[in-house]
Amino acid sequence: MTSVPLDHDAAAATAHQDRPPRHLTVAAGQLGPISATEPRESVVDRLIHLLEQAHRAGAELIAFPELALTTFFPRWYVEGDPALNLDSFYETEMPGPATRPLFDRAVELGVGFALGYAELTPDGHRYNTQILVERDGTIVGHYRKVHLPGHREHEPWREFQHLERRYFEKGDGFATWNAFGGVIGMATCNDRRWPETYRVLALQGAELILIGYNTPKHYAPDPSQNPLQGFHNRLVMQAGAYQNGCYVIGVAKGGVEEGVDSLAESCIIGPSGMILAECRTEADEVITVEIDLAVTAKYKETLFDFERYRRPEVYGPITAQRGAIPPKD
Repeated sequence: MTSVPLDHDAAAATAHQDRPPRHLTVAAGQLGPISATEPRESVVDRLIHLLEQAHRAGAELIAFPELALTTFFPRWYVEGDPALNLDSFYETEMPGPATRPLFDRAVELGVGFALGYAELTPDGHRYNTQILVERDGTIVGHYRKVHLPGHREHEPWREFQHLERRYFEKGDGFATWNAFGGVIGMATCNDRRWPETYRVLALQGAELILIGYNTPKHYAPDPSQNPLQGFHNRLVMQAGAYQNGCYVIGVAKGGVEEGVDSLAESCIIGPSGMILAECRTEADEVITVEIDLAVTAKYKETLFDFERYRRPEVYGPITAQRGAIPPKD
């Protein structure tokens, strides 16, 4: 009998079926609104309550939202140096006195977490930051938001401001970390709208991407997009998951916060692009799913086998230019 070689996709399918499962129970810890006057200690208590709920459901990792320790302060314009009125919204150490109880409780329970917050470095730099904390309380990953949305100066025509470009500096890139038995990447809010985010992380082996967000339902530059906010939120994360063979956790701070109505709809997405679990409220809520990181190979070694199918030599404009250049007549 003559043997016929398997084609590449069939061989890859056979290979990933032989991989042992790598189960990990993950959670999204959605937050409801945080008022400008709510003490940091109160917010941390809420995070601990979500952590405990996740632990009772068997979670080993919980993702919290962007700027999870404070109200979304970039909605307010402050003249001059942000330090005059906004320093109280930034963390100068992590963990600090207010956040130490979250770390301590996480270690007691053996649950890791991702946490977004405003960071003020010792040398005076300000970032929209997210950290990844392992089950023993060690900070294993540190990410600073790359795609800062909004504007720098006061725009009084807006119902509320979106001044991230005034109060934060841009992060310098994406990274992944070996943690929780897999390869983990992080991104923040507006990053999720850019396909480059997922692809750069996937090119570094990402199997699970953790994304926190604060997204107003009203988009001042084009209100016609308002009814589509939920659709667009899911669309970009589901596409990013599928096209890169990754699990994605998108977790919100939603509800009406200081008069601004923000999207909730936190969800956990599989590498198929299908939603595996989703929040139903705009309040503090936990969802959990047991995932199998080995399943990512079904996509990374077949349809999205980067080594076999990518053509980086024809992707030059992606990194060589910023704006679109239409063809000349």
